[in-house]
Amino acid sequence: MNETIFRILAALILFTGAGISIYFRMKADRDSGERLSRSADGTPMMLVIRIGGLILWLSPIVYLLNPQWMAWSKIGLPEWMRFFGFGFGILVVGLIYWLFISIQSGITPVSTTRTNHKLVTHGIYHWVRHPLYSVGTSLYIAFALMADNWFIILLAALAFIAMAIRTPKEEANLIEKFGDEYREYMKRTGRFLPKFSK
Repeated sequence: MNETIFRILAALILFTGAGISIYFRMKADRDSGERLSRSADGTPMMLVIRIGGLILWLSPIVYLLNPQWMAWSKIGLPEWMRFFGFGFGILVVGLIYWLFISIQSGITPVSTTRTNHKLVTHGIYHWVRHPLYSVGTSLYIAFALMADNWFIILLAALAFIAMAIRTPKEEANLIEKFGDEYREYMKRTGRFLPKFSK
């Protein structure tokens, strides 16, 4: 099949997911009246996350501009698997919307919370404490399946690992702000995936 079809499908998923994220992040800054600077998280891990994030964003763009530039990392997936990536991507875009509609103005680009942030425990957050990391990684995996590209999958996995390493700092901030309410919330929810056992 023509590679152009997969490029169109991959672009549709990537830019829809990114568009939802950008809209809700800008709305959160507006609604809260507070624009948190990424420099607030000035740890070495954040530098790694930023550089890795830039590479993670550039790789799909390079594929969309010209798949031949990424041909060195082609997997050779069957077409049905690439279409599965599109179906999975549609599901992920739905999860992205659910995530942002659940957290609303509580979303931040750093591990600290907004001044008037309330603990969100409804919607997707009823099940998972940090769905942004698992859902974001899933978006790139869906894209990588459509692009038939192992390098993008690798970058997504490395980005997830970096975010997972940073998560304890984020949770320490949340415990400091919400105390026992957050500790109880931790007991009944999974960190990145739903918790099915007590």
